[in-house]
Amino acid sequence: MAEGDTVFATAVRLHDALAGQVLTRTDFRVPRFATADLSGQAVREVVSRGKHLLARTDGEVSIHSHLGMDGAWRLYTPGERWRGRAFEVRGVLEAGRHVAVGHRLRRLEVLRTSAEPQVLGNLGPDVLGPGWDSDEATRRLTASPDREVGEALLDQWVMAGPGNVYRSEVCFLAGIDPRTPVGSLPHPGQLVEQMKSSMERNRVGARRVTTDDPRRGHELWVYGRRGRPCRRCSTPIRSFKEGDGAGRVAYVCPRCQPYTGEQTQSLAR
Repeated sequence: MAEGDTVFATAVRLHDALAGQVLTRTDFRVPRFATADLSGQAVREVVSRGKHLLARTDGEVSIHSHLGMDGAWRLYTPGERWRGRAFEVRGVLEAGRHVAVGHRLRRLEVLRTSAEPQVLGNLGPDVLGPGWDSDEATRRLTASPDREVGEALLDQWVMAGPGNVYRSEVCFLAGIDPRTPVGSLPHPGQLVEQMKSSMERNRVGARRVTTDDPRRGHELWVYGRRGRPCRRCSTPIRSFKEGDGAGRVAYVCPRCQPYTGEQTQSLAR
């Protein structure tokens, strides 16, 4: 699942492979940019911004992509056979000894680098970015006191990068039920710092771990573990869908994360 840590690690890999290299072929397999040709331009850098990737060239052009749920940029050598299904390829960037292929991308576009703020200007502080501002993230988190904290943590305007896995894991680590109103948090800044700490530990792109136990099947506290015993107290993990039931699934331990407000959503066993 492509959350901010996955995107950050992807940007590092692409930067290491492409930065300083001249593009010899570009292929954008989306109708709007199908005729765009950036060959001859050199890649200056590849950076992440929350869940977004930006490959910038010396022609002041940016290739903007969003991985979505299961998208990926994979690196190949020229002539190497690509993995996956051909119709899922959305973009190809060839430069030097590498071919970067974007599979199943939710979004891919070519824009002037100067236009990036217009596209990404609604994002909050980037949890893994150089301009991280915990005070600003806390201010945004607490801007709507009646909002459920789990919903707020998924809002990229609050913080850029967190997704559903970190929403569930960080709430568990903080002992907070995701349905708790933000205004009821005694120390909202601590929740922001917990998010920062958890994501920083996973920025290298290896298997995501929040439990300090990297063994397969032991990496996470609650996410995806409905019905299994809590690793701390053995109470069965439960799950619920946010909002009107059509949203993403959050996971909780009802004992470690007691819910004290009026319960308007039933927990799935």
